[in-house]
Amino acid sequence: MRLSRINPWSGPLFNQLNRLHSEMNRLFERWPNEESRFETFPPVNLWEEADGFRLEAELPGLKLEDLDITVTGRNQLTIKGERKPEVTENGQAHRQERMFGSFVRTLTLPALVDENKVEARIEHGVLHVYLPKHEAAKPRKIQVKG
Repeated sequence: MRLSRINPWSGPLFNQLNRLHSEMNRLFERWPNEESRFETFPPVNLWEEADGFRLEAELPGLKLEDLDITVTGRNQLTIKGERKPEVTENGQAHRQERMFGSFVRTLTLPALVDENKVEARIEHGVLHVYLPKHEAAKPRKIQVKG
């Protein structure tokens, strides 16, 4: 008679428990907590042109009057706002993945800007901000005398 050793950590039951454990870990990794909810909201793109900077920020569902855009220190741009949850009176929410609440995002710009000439508009849920460079930040051509 041949004896075989039984491994309690193998078999279909253990495989199913291992799969359940992995799925639960994946679920909790995606779960947003209060600290990380608006950590990088809104997502922005910022690029430099010869005369200024252009910024785009994704803000679906917000209006320009619901935002507060400020420039401080001539190189700090702050975008503040609040996204309110949609209220359904005759229905029940089954899934709510779009976050809501107050947010603040401050960016340090690579050069000084003229805060009196900043322009902002919203189109199709995207905030467009043009920040012209301050005269002190623009390159000047120096004439060389010989």
